[in-house]
Amino acid sequence: MQRIRLRYTKRGRLRFTSHRDFQRAFERALRRAEVPMAYSAGFTPHPKVSYANAAPTGTGSEAEYLEIALTAARDPEKLRALLDESLPAGLDVVDAVEARSSGLADRLTASVWELRLAGVDPADAGRAVEAFNEADAVEVQRMTKNGVRTFDTRAAVVRLETYGEPADRPTDQPCAILRLVVRHVTPAVRPDDVLSGLRAVADLAPPVPAAVTRLAQGLFDEETGTVTDPLAPDREAAQAPTTADPAAAAKAPA
Repeated sequence: MQRIRLRYTKRGRLRFTSHRDFQRAFERALRRAEVPMAYSAGFTPHPKVSYANAAPTGTGSEAEYLEIALTAARDPEKLRALLDESLPAGLDVVDAVEARSSGLADRLTASVWELRLAGVDPADAGRAVEAFNEADAVEVQRMTKNGVRTFDTRAAVVRLETYGEPADRPTDQPCAILRLVVRHVTPAVRPDDVLSGLRAVADLAPPVPAAVTRLAQGLFDEETGTVTDPLAPDREAAQAPTTADPAAAAKAPA
């Protein structure tokens, strides 16, 4: 059995697809591409697909990950191209590697998000970000299946900063851009929770919903303060030279 790890995107209007919608679309793509999938046992077999930390409905993403199990070996890049052609534009498969290590989900410990706040002056956003960063704790409330829950958003935020205004601003209205690096903790702190925190500490309330995009997710490097590529260990293992068998080398003619 071969395992392939894929990175895919949710762009444009496809950011409004739910995780279940994507699952159905991806399983149809597997059939169209004639991928030799491994299936689970039991009365209702399902293709062996492992999804990892999907972005919330309504948010875009450049860094969603999943893993599939195959019954026959396939070239990862050719498989990526076939699946990309079989999915609608916006759900794009952009990277593929053969799994050569364990624990993909364990490498997804932090995310980088971009928040576009249309109608918000960058100076006002900067003051709100400063107030958030200086706070020891920023408690917000969220409705869960068990009722309203109160939790601290500040502890999970590694970095929150402003990026001025976008160059592609479509109107004359102001627009602030924030960059957010947040750890994956329990309960999960989402970008909308951080926006609630900005409202709580600085009364920052965008007039329209924020456009949120996940730019990256992976392991957080404490030394560099960056989020690393979770597929890098598999890619490096594939490129590593194989060690020759010493016994075979000893028998080789001079």
